[in-house]
Amino acid sequence: MTVTEESTEPLLQRPPAEVRYADELAALRAADDGPRPPGWQMGLRAALRFVVGDEQAGISRKFVGNVSLVERALVTLATNRGLMLVGEPGTAKSLLSELIAAAVSGDSALTVQGGAATTEDQIKYSWNYALLVSEGPSPRSLVPAPMLRGMAEGRIVRFEEITRCPLEVQDCLLSLLSDRVIAIPELDGPEGMVFARQGFNVIATANTRDRGVNEMSAALKRRFNFETVFPIPDFDTELALVEAEATALLKQSGVTAPPRRDVLEVLVGTFRELRGAAERGERMSTVMSTAEAVSVAHAVGVRGWFLRGEPGTAADVVASLAGTAAKDSPEDLARLRRFLEQEVPRRKGGQWRALHDARHLLAD
Repeated sequence: MTVTEESTEPLLQRPPAEVRYADELAALRAADDGPRPPGWQMGLRAALRFVVGDEQAGISRKFVGNVSLVERALVTLATNRGLMLVGEPGTAKSLLSELIAAAVSGDSALTVQGGAATTEDQIKYSWNYALLVSEGPSPRSLVPAPMLRGMAEGRIVRFEEITRCPLEVQDCLLSLLSDRVIAIPELDGPEGMVFARQGFNVIATANTRDRGVNEMSAALKRRFNFETVFPIPDFDTELALVEAEATALLKQSGVTAPPRRDVLEVLVGTFRELRGAAERGERMSTVMSTAEAVSVAHAVGVRGWFLRGEPGTAADVVASLAGTAAKDSPEDLARLRRFLEQEVPRRKGGQWRALHDARHLLAD
């Protein structure tokens, strides 16, 4: 949905991928003359171009990562196995699943958000209890959840943070993924069985930091192909991504001044240094991900613009770091202080000096 300046409707903070990139999806579908799996809205090659970009065709790059990872993910979804994306928090697993679902099904909204309170009826189906009491079990009183809708409509279903769910809830997927059918015992006849249509599959995500919380059973793991999404390896690529994402977020927040690149260089450098502290035995309990760096860059720009009418500075980076890097961990706050006091002075450049000079702004 495009909202003009004259529209009285509020702007969406984050439209889904199929809305943000509607023009690109339409162009790719119109030009797609290659083979496509049954039930897909475009072929694998077109879907790959949508995710990783095609500069000549005017398709923007949306996922910064290994192209072969995206290829393998798409191939998996064209088979009868689900796709499991694992990795550290903030490595764009959810973004990748959203982009793929938008390309394959034209809809990324069929999503189950896993958590300790997630129940089986939030995954498969529930009932309209007013109708259930007055009419008894019927298709009219049935309330389909994402899995039932995905199977009935032949679309991709996203299951976020699956390992946050209790094991008994996870295991409700076993027969669903193997037999590709949901049984509704309350309904009689053919209405009591919902068979998956072509195009249905599942993309699940799991954070490696949650490993051991609710470890998936071996039976459920067999129904997925696993792909690991790694952090961005090189500085320049991560800097470009943080700059692009922060610029877009600042524009949405009413900030007209773009972020300063030299400040972003210090910000990204700080995150990469803290991320690499694990190799020196000083692992942060907080994941210093690219997504967190974007959030800090956004806060820095908002702070500078609305408080002083200028782009954010290195001092704003320090003021914004504690809530991201330290959270509520005194140990992480101490590590951050040591970095600002001992490591930053060794870096060359005016913004690094400004970062060191502003170390007193770090919240206690």
